[in-house]
Amino acid sequence: MEINSKILENLDEWQQREGSLPELLEFYKRLLRLQNDVKGQLSIPMLLLPQDKVADRLRQGTPLLEWQALSLDWSAFQNLFLEVATLAGEYYQAASADSERLREIASDTSFLQEATRAWYEEKSLSALETNYSVNEDFLSAVIHSTLKPFLNVHSEVLSKLVDQEQWRRVYCPICGGRPDLAFLDKERGARWLLCSRCDAQWLFQRLQCPYCGTQDQNALAYFTDEEEGMYRLYVCQQCQSYLKAIDLRQTEAEVLLPLERVLTLDMDKQGREKGYKSGLTGTMLND
Repeated sequence: MEINSKILENLDEWQQREGSLPELLEFYKRLLRLQNDVKGQLSIPMLLLPQDKVADRLRQGTPLLEWQALSLDWSAFQNLFLEVATLAGEYYQAASADSERLREIASDTSFLQEATRAWYEEKSLSALETNYSVNEDFLSAVIHSTLKPFLNVHSEVLSKLVDQEQWRRVYCPICGGRPDLAFLDKERGARWLLCSRCDAQWLFQRLQCPYCGTQDQNALAYFTDEEEGMYRLYVCQQCQSYLKAIDLRQTEAEVLLPLERVLTLDMDKQGREKGYKSGLTGTMLND
């Protein structure tokens, strides 16, 4: 809650100072406020995982949060899904028809649960039996934005159990999600990944692709901004993907990592212009 509140305060101050926000930041602010309101109403989940079971799962490379263990208030989930679909329809004109269909899906509890589970388990949404004709990427993005506050509260509990030196995999130790941002810590410049789904952070090798896993140094490189050296764009020749990163050693200011996803969208453009693709798709802000 604290980091989301700080982000909202920063955006409010920006809006007061400038008179208005860029459209994408205005969308992000409204989306984050919806998510934060729901998160504030959620109770802390009681996750009964003995320490030996945690250690076994981490050793085997199995994320801690299975679908069956996810505590979801489906009434709250449906309400947020409806609000996110409506909000997205306002800002993404090309998706207005899909937004209307998603508002219909919001009341279809059975299909919504099935689609959300498929998304969480990284199964194809197009394989679901449905009468709804809706863009799969748009449905995926709305599910992603709706599920985030629920995953956040689970992540905040489970992250305390993770032995960072033991994990170091290309997916999140909590929910199995892929990273969409990295940072180098102030203490020793170690590289950490930020989960695109639950915002968990985990330690990762400096010389390894966080998507395909290659450690071939000839395939790995990064570009950096020439002035401050705070931002990096890691690229992989093997899978042709890129990952944005922030070097926290290069700044004394507080960095709000979730906000940096949006503030660094120019880096996404640069990555695509250099011939690389995002290692992550299906979110409201990176497409």
